[in-house]
Amino acid sequence: MGLIYIKPSLPEQSNHRSPTYFFRRAMVRLIVLCLLHLDDDTVSGSNWITENNVHHSLSQTTKTTRKPYCGYKQQTLSKREQAEQESLLAAIQWPKPPDGKIAFAQSTDPARSDFEIVKPSGFFRVGDQLEVLVRMNDFQGKPKQYGGDYLQARIHSPLLKAGATGRIVDCHNGLYKVFFTLLWPGEVKVSVSLVHPSEAIQVLLRLREERPDRVYFKSSFKSGRYSETTECNVCLPGGLPVCNFTDLYTGEPWFCYKPRKLSCASRISHAKGGYQKGLLTQEESLFFQSDVNIKRPILSSGPDSVIVKPKAFAAEGPTVSPSGYYYEDQWRPRTHWIHHFNKSDDITKCLQGKVIHLFGDSTIRQWFEYLTAVVPDLVEFNLGSPKNVGPFMSVDLKHNILLKFRCHGPPIRFSTVFSSELRYIANELNGIVGGRNTVIAITIWSHFSTFPVEVYIRRLRNIRRSIIQLLDRSPKTLIIIRTANVQELGPEVSLFNSDWYSFQLDSVMRKMFSGIAVHFVDAWEMSLAHYLPHNLHPKEVIVKNQIDAFLSYVCPLQT
Repeated sequence: MGLIYIKPSLPEQSNHRSPTYFFRRAMVRLIVLCLLHLDDDTVSGSNWITENNVHHSLSQTTKTTRKPYCGYKQQTLSKREQAEQESLLAAIQWPKPPDGKIAFAQSTDPARSDFEIVKPSGFFRVGDQLEVLVRMNDFQGKPKQYGGDYLQARIHSPLLKAGATGRIVDCHNGLYKVFFTLLWPGEVKVSVSLVHPSEAIQVLLRLREERPDRVYFKSSFKSGRYSETTECNVCLPGGLPVCNFTDLYTGEPWFCYKPRKLSCASRISHAKGGYQKGLLTQEESLFFQSDVNIKRPILSSGPDSVIVKPKAFAAEGPTVSPSGYYYEDQWRPRTHWIHHFNKSDDITKCLQGKVIHLFGDSTIRQWFEYLTAVVPDLVEFNLGSPKNVGPFMSVDLKHNILLKFRCHGPPIRFSTVFSSELRYIANELNGIVGGRNTVIAITIWSHFSTFPVEVYIRRLRNIRRSIIQLLDRSPKTLIIIRTANVQELGPEVSLFNSDWYSFQLDSVMRKMFSGIAVHFVDAWEMSLAHYLPHNLHPKEVIVKNQIDAFLSYVCPLQT
């Protein structure tokens, strides 16, 4: 460990030094000791700084030339944290194909696969279960003998603008069962799609574990008129000096290569650098073809719809899946009442006197944009923030409403974010007093899809800890989690933001926040069940339904 020396900029003193002099010298020596201790801890992977040690967010900017550091592999966990992490990873473990290389011809072909409705001519009522059997075949027309394909399925009635998702069960032999709860009367159609064949999933798994650098980031450093830009990431290959920007409060790791002439402290901004190319072999690329095996429909071998009669009585069985459904283009949760805020005055009345914090990525920025556009007296205050980046703030002075958006900390694939505005959600939550007029909405998922799941678990663990502390000191604070959503996929997007990556992260998030006093807006089902094409940023009709669900937690109907 090299010695770090900080030269104190103290004025020359006579032999009769004042108490201030000795205090300043003691403080400098304390800082040196802290830096030495922190550098050892963060680089060697021993215990992280905890909330007992630091009460606000700072950055460590010391130079180190140690071997590559990957925080998600070297973090020190308590026994409980380790057990939880192992349980979460086990819960999302995906079936693997047989050992050995699978040729493209033996991979799943959605065009040669089919599904059939079990008992298509049966008598169905609202509330009944509908079972569908899916049979997978390869490009030679032969039945698949193993599972692991990633499917999406929904039922829908186009004329009614109704839709709901299904629950998929992998039988691990090339067969899949899909279970739907019939939730409205009339003709109900079944749609099944292959998102990725099992062979493609294995490629995605390999990329997630071996190539977390396939999205890279950069930071700008500036002093006077001179500036430099270097690459940044959670992990960086060794051999070059790095700046350690690990967050002292949360222990979230982040590193940039050190500029040649400038200090680490001269960093002024963060930005997405780009996407790595040439990630696949020629054979692997065949598993990612838009018109062949990415989000392709699987057709029915017989009838693809059933007639559903109204239910004879109002009783409804246990609610497991789905969480809700569309009817006449309006989302209807199955576990609670929802109010559809079709008039802007209703939204104003609901939010009057509230402070609303929105934390996350561009999908929750859509909520900020929607509310600012729809609520007449809610006016955006110009903070001079970069477009689409933030932070943003809107104010309604007449009704005492404050609406704020801030993006989450790195990794964040935004264009330029000022270093001073690069903050972690957990730290922001620690700075909120909370109370009955405080509303917090969080989403965090999309920008973590290229990293091993341990990186995401660490981030959620920190956020969860801060949420629990916030609710402990201010129990009436309302906290809402917006889940992930599906999106349009092509060959390139699949390698970075596949729905399969999002589905895995979303599954982890739901488990980690279960049993805590938070509410969920199920953006996943709301995007998958809708008739509109999948989009990373859902269209306004879907966002409006998300906002209705959000506001229904803020202003619940009195029933």
